[in-house]
Amino acid sequence: MTSDSLRTGRRAVTTAGAPAPIGGYSQGIAAGPYLFTSGFGPQDPVTGALGDTIEEQTRQVLANVSALLATDGLTLDDVVKATVHLQDVHRDFAGFDRVYREHFGDPRPVRTTVGSELMGILVEIDVVALRRNP
Repeated sequence: MTSDSLRTGRRAVTTAGAPAPIGGYSQGIAAGPYLFTSGFGPQDPVTGALGDTIEEQTRQVLANVSALLATDGLTLDDVVKATVHLQDVHRDFAGFDRVYREHFGDPRPVRTTVGSELMGILVEIDVVALRRNP
């Protein structure tokens, strides 16, 4: 831990198992009992490839989110809040939601799903996870 992270109670969380940031932000920040992630897109972290369908892209996004969570000892079961951006809500919501439900058990995290202008992708997701034993 850096002296700054000790003072502020927050630290960066990173993994090579998810795409690296393309701008001035962290993949994740642990603060107290929470881990906040940046929005992850569907890029395969090794090849950079994107899936063609909303289902393929949603699976890869959740794999990217899971990789970051695992770096800090967490899983999708620890997620309490998700924010989802869909390029075309009307076309893609059903396919996205079907895959999302496969990855989250009950009670599912609270979720906000919005339509967004995304840069060549169909879906982006960020989450907040709660560390059960901080």
